[in-house]
Amino acid sequence: MAGRKRRTNAEIRSIKDQLRVLLAEQHPATVRQLFYLAETRGLVPKTEQGYDAVDRYLIQMREQGEVPFAWVVDHTRWVRRPGSHLSLDEALRGLARSYRRDPWQDQPAHVEIWCEKDALVGVLYEETRRWHVPLMVSRGFSSLTFLYEAAQRLSRLDRPAFLYYLGDYDPSGVAVDRAIERRLRQFAPEAEIHFRRVAVLPEQIADWSLPTRPTKETDSRSKGFRGGSVELEAIPPLRLRQLTRDCITRHIDQDAWEDARQAEQEEREEIQRLLDQLG
Repeated sequence: MAGRKRRTNAEIRSIKDQLRVLLAEQHPATVRQLFYLAETRGLVPKTEQGYDAVDRYLIQMREQGEVPFAWVVDHTRWVRRPGSHLSLDEALRGLARSYRRDPWQDQPAHVEIWCEKDALVGVLYEETRRWHVPLMVSRGFSSLTFLYEAAQRLSRLDRPAFLYYLGDYDPSGVAVDRAIERRLRQFAPEAEIHFRRVAVLPEQIADWSLPTRPTKETDSRSKGFRGGSVELEAIPPLRLRQLTRDCITRHIDQDAWEDARQAEQEEREEIQRLLDQLG
């Protein structure tokens, strides 16, 4: 059997140039999201070899300074390190810079974004951080402890909670959010919980022409599942962030939000004045 034809230097350069354009539009993004974007544009085949090629090109492009390292995110690996400061002065000035008043304390609802994939934390956190909303990463079927602790937090709320879930569309993926919702309601029966899957949905697959992959027959839940499977990463980063933003902002009372922002600015200035008085 003849081997796969090797790409010429010119072909590789063309793919890299198009990857750089995609990243400039979509960053931050994961390697798999870039792979799906490249595959749907015919730059690489929808195979593991195609994914490996995109991964390899992105490594080369970052090492050679063609794109910033921060444009490609990977939050599946992380470090635990206790916080520390060089001095009391540095710690206090850090507080002045980072201080945030909770803008949701006078809002009519509590909002959370739930995501199946920890690899997408870097993509979604831009929006959840901006709007001061919890980003809950389930990593598939969550542990009982994780769900119990989340439910206890919801049970202490004095307002309705709106939880929006983003996950894969495959036999196990569509079962994850149902399991999460069932446990949260079990552990916090008195809480008013509105739980809704917002991605991936069958209509999104059709409307957005999302790339599919064969459904794993080894999945014990595959019986009765119709159609191909779609990973959450198949949704482009910009669209994923817009979807997240829409889920959050629909619950915001703008007047209360602006009042909280104004109070935050005044309090930050007060912290700075106290620091100046301390010399």
